[in-house]
Parts: sequence; structure tokens; C-alpha cells
Amino acid sequence: MTFDELGLIPELLKAVTEAGYTEATPIQAQAIPIVLAGKDVMGGAQTGTGKTASFTLPLLNRLAKYATSSPSPARHPVRALILTPTRELAMQVHESVKTYGKYLPLRDLVVYGGVDIRTQTDALRKGVEIIVATPGRLLDHVEQKTVSFNNVEVLVLDEADRMLDMGFMPDIRRILALLPKERQSLLFSATFSEEIKKLADSMLKEPVLIEVARRNAVNEKVTHRMHPVAQDQKRALLAHILKAKDLAQVLVFVGTKFGASRLAVYLEKQGINATAIHGDKSQQQRSEALEAFKSGRARVLVATDVAARGLDIEDLPHVINYELPHVPEDYIHRIGRTGRAGKVGEATSLVSPEERGKLAEIEKLIKRPIEQEVVPEFEPESASSRESAGSEGGRHSRSARPPRSSSSSERSGDEAREGTSNPRREAREPREQSQTRSPHQQREQREQRDSGNSHHARTPIRPGEHRLPKLDFDPSKPYESKAGSAPAASKLISSTTKPKRAVAALLGRAPPKPDDSSET
Repeated sequence: MTFDELGLIPELLKAVTEAGYTEATPIQAQAIPIVLAGKDVMGGAQTGTGKTASFTLPLLNRLAKYATSSPSPARHPVRALILTPTRELAMQVHESVKTYGKYLPLRDLVVYGGVDIRTQTDALRKGVEIIVATPGRLLDHVEQKTVSFNNVEVLVLDEADRMLDMGFMPDIRRILALLPKERQSLLFSATFSEEIKKLADSMLKEPVLIEVARRNAVNEKVTHRMHPVAQDQKRALLAHILKAKDLAQVLVFVGTKFGASRLAVYLEKQGINATAIHGDKSQQQRSEALEAFKSGRARVLVATDVAARGLDIEDLPHVINYELPHVPEDYIHRIGRTGRAGKVGEATSLVSPEERGKLAEIEKLIKRPIEQEVVPEFEPESASSRESAGSEGGRHSRSARPPRSSSSSERSGDEAREGTSNPRREAREPREQSQTRSPHQQREQREQRDSGNSHHARTPIRPGEHRLPKLDFDPSKPYESKAGSAPAASKLISSTTKPKRAVAALLGRAPPKPDDSSET
């Protein structure tokens, strides 16, 4: 079906033709007429099948009646709100809105975090009809009272399953509570789950379900392959594959942000131009990394699941799962980056023995086995061979242990016969004997040893007992100084007279000796 048959206005048809599109994709052919009719839609399609245009084109067609070139902000209230989980996806959707609506005087704005909020605030104050936003930054504007949703007519949730996985459900419910009850709501997702259906029941009114492929289906033009490898050999195998096959443009998925940066640094050291993109990088760094990958300056782009959402790279031939995702549905999102718009693609996974359970869940979800291909010199060692190698290593280590030599005992016997002693042996024998005795016997031996050393014998301190210093008086009796007795003190000090001191004593000189003749 051509776009001329879908009932779009001439301004949109002109923009679509200039973009190089003539035939509508299955999701576009089914969704656009239903959205133009004003019905709620729950649409599901594989990534890269034109899902974005299936809601942007009818949205612009509906808002065309409000298009005006008036500079007054009051003439440009917010009439359409598109929510996406990531910045990259928001920028991609916004780019589609600008491309298809370039002949309509409608104002649009993309709102996401990681950039200065003041620029977005200034644009909102001037008035915009279409906002493409991430939930977190949009709520920041709500708290600052820089945006109003009183005139919103259309709400679009794109990649709704990813929003649930990223924990945006509370933010989405807050935004839904601020919107008018009478509106048209569209929910689009690459995969459907029971949680998505519950969300649709709460926000959609008699929605029309559109699925152009079976649920959780994968692109038939993508070849799936997995290489078994030990966890500690994954980096080496990845570098080997990139060099051996001379892959020019590869998107590599990892599980963590730190792992993405570390893997990109490793590939650079191996002589492979690589860059990383993840949530910890600023928006400018992420844009520069994506531009380097698209232009070919970087052969490999290492990304996390969150950062890779919304990456629209034409003719991406290869996707490599360095680590399998924790959620099987994420595998469909990952490989959806390749094989877009009818092109062929390859999806390769490096699977360690610890990830066999995740692989089984993925195969169960996509309802097909994934071809296994062993790379020479990178085959993981089986558990049985590791156990046998470990047991053989233990036997070899025990057999390689040299037997105890009897020369030391012979030498000690000779020394005993010669009347000499071996101090080391004498010090070792009591320890060896003590180890063979029971704890009660060892305690008796220590008591006998302590009692034998009478001059060094000390009473052992029992738990809770404190040893006091030795006193030179009886603490139970009043204290009496030993400096002088009471009779001696009575001779020096009288109760009625004061003691007399010689002047010489006061001056530091010895007192004169008494004259014996004077006494007589």
C-alpha cells in the first residue's frame, strides 16, 4: 500500500516522498488509518519496521488544523505528548517529527536529561505543540511549572516495555494523572508482555490491537549464531572475531556501564577502533560516540541495553552479544538493531557455561534453536575434564612430594650415643608430645611445670580476678605514718611551747656543737 492511499494531507505526502518513502510498511498500513479515525491503538511490531512513522504521521495529520505562524505563545499550547525511555530514542522520534512536519508551521521540542534545562524552559515558554520527552526530565518541568497539559489531545508511549523494565511506571502514572481524560492514547512496543497489557487496560479506551508479526518474533532476515567460550576468554575471542572476519561496523552489547568502558579500552589496546556509549556519559559524549560509529571512525560501538534503545543506524550488519541479557525479551531488542528495513544482518552471541540457562530461555522465547559454532582454541573446558585434571593434579602433587629422610633420625641417634644434644629436636619433641596428649593431660603438665619452678611460680589469674599491688600496711586498720613515732614527736613538739630552731639551721649552716664544759 502506498502513502497516497492512507488519507494523509498533501504537506505530509510531500515530506514523505522527499524522505524517499513510497510504500508503507505493514505496521504503517494498519496503524495510520486507525489513528486517523481517532481510536486508541496498541501496536506491536519488530524494531526497524517503521513503527515511529506509524504514529508520527497521523499525529501530524491531526494537529495540522492548529498550525499557525503566530508568535504568540498562547497560540501554541502543548497538544501532543510522546514519551520515550531513553535520550537517543527521544532524539530519533523528534527527528522524524521534524522530517515529516517540515511543511507544517507546528512547533516541536525534545526534552531529556543530561543537558541544561534552561534552554528547554525558554522554548516551552515560547509555546510548542508537540513534545517528545523522557519521563524524568518532563516531571522536572512539571515541578518548575514550565509546562501545562491542559490542551493535550494525543498521548504516545513508545517502547513501553522498556519503560517498565527501567522502572518508569511511577513516573508514567504521575504524568497520566495530569493529562485530560478525553484524549487519544497510543501505545507502541516491540514486544508485548502481561505487564504491558495491564498498562494498556489502564490508559487505553477500547484499543485496537495491531500485531504485524507473532508476539516476541524475531526478524527472519537475521542470522543467529552462538560461540561457546569460557568467561575469561571472551575478550580475546571478540578481538579474534573482529580481526579474522574484518568486520567494519559492529554493535557490541554488554551488561554494565563499567564493562562497556573497560571492553572499549581493551579493544583499543588490541588495535581496534572502538568507543563506548552508556548512561554515565554526558549527552555530548554519547552523541560524539554515536557520530564516530556512524561515520566509520570507530569500527565497534560497545553499548548497554538502555543506551542502545533508539539507535537508528542504517545498514548495521553485525550485532554481538558479549554478555547475554538477563531478560530474554532484551535479546529481541538487541538483534533488532540489525536487519532493518528488509536488510540482512548477523547476530552473534558469546556464551559462557554459566550463561547456558539464559540461552535456553532465549531459545524458548524465540521458539527456535540458535546455531552453535565452536571457534578453535576457544572451546570452553568441560566440567568433567576440569575435575579430572584437578584430581590428577592432586595425585601428582602428592606423589611428587619427596619421602621423609631418615638421616635426621640417624644423626640424632648418633648424637645421643655420643652424649651430645640436639636443641631443635628437644624443643620439637615436647610440642609433638603435647599435641598427642588430651587437653586434661596438657593442663596437668602445665600445673606441674609451674609448681616445679618455685622461684618463678606465680598464682594464675582466674577470669574476672584483678591483681592488686602489694601494700605496706593493713588496709583494715587506720593508717599510721612510719616517718616518726608518737613519743619522738612529743619530744620535738610540745603542746604548750613551739619548737626552737637554731638560726644557723635557717641560714643553711650546721648548728654549733654543744659545749661539754657548760653542761658540767
